[in-house]
Amino acid sequence: MNLKELAKELNLSISSVSRALRDSKEISPSTKKIVLAKAKELNYQANPFASNLRKQKSKTIAVVIPEIANNFFSLAINGAESYAQKKGYHVLIYQTHDELQQEISISKHLQNGRVDGILISLSSQTAATDHLKEIKTKGIPLVFFDRVAENINAPKITTNDYESGFKATEHLIENGCKKIAFLSISNKLSIANKRMKGYLDAAKKHGIVTQKKHLITCDTDKEANKFLIRKMLEQTDRPDAIFACVEELAVSSYLVCQELQLNIPNDIKIMSFSNLQTAAILNPSLTTITQPAYDIGREAAAVLFQLMEHKGSATHMGDVVLNSELIVRNSTRMVPHLV
Repeated sequence: MNLKELAKELNLSISSVSRALRDSKEISPSTKKIVLAKAKELNYQANPFASNLRKQKSKTIAVVIPEIANNFFSLAINGAESYAQKKGYHVLIYQTHDELQQEISISKHLQNGRVDGILISLSSQTAATDHLKEIKTKGIPLVFFDRVAENINAPKITTNDYESGFKATEHLIENGCKKIAFLSISNKLSIANKRMKGYLDAAKKHGIVTQKKHLITCDTDKEANKFLIRKMLEQTDRPDAIFACVEELAVSSYLVCQELQLNIPNDIKIMSFSNLQTAAILNPSLTTITQPAYDIGREAAAVLFQLMEHKGSATHMGDVVLNSELIVRNSTRMVPHLV
């Protein structure tokens, strides 16, 4: 039973029946009563998609992420979905696979009115942001989370990357480390640069001289990353600790240490920004800076809905920074010296 058939049964115009079902003041109470009774009798169900089209709303938001396999992004999606569902919205998930061209293609696709708003975390290749500025120009509400575009006037939901990078480095220094390597996922992402700045400032504060050969910029090629890590660890003057910017690089470091028969934490200590659920059961268990991923996703969705509900009257809302937590495990424990 559709609206046209219901109107025919009632011998009323489609527009009158539609207004009656929407409780319009233009329709008399007696007519509304008759329409509702007939709709119930014939088990009429409104078509929400058609209704949304008339209202120029899709009741859908997009979440654009580098990869769904990453534990951080899986948790962030859960947070965003939990908020969207309470608002009666669906969530479409798009993966860029950490490629700029894929991110550009997705952003073009989303400009056709398919979604009412967009949450996005940038690819590690993203430097130019013209494709994202186009989204803003089209008036589509846009919120960044985790990997953000600093040059675009849109809300950003992040964690305290600089402070966490500083705290992580101090933890390694307090546990006897003097030659700390930093593994970055990209020199284009603000999160990576902030984490590195925290690392550099903490080292400087404690009189630790950082070596250029221990600052390694990796990418999405896992084998290439392992090659760079192996090359660093095979040097005579190898580092005594690795601070990985993302969990994937920590896992690669574990694998290389296993290949080179380096003991963690006796020969080298390792820690990472990570939401890896198995961090506690790795051998040894991995010390992590754990981000509030679920809360970041939920907060990003909440801010997006505020923008969508106040479209035209709110072009920018305040950024939100949530705190990460240092969880100390065996991969960085102090090794007792034998006398």
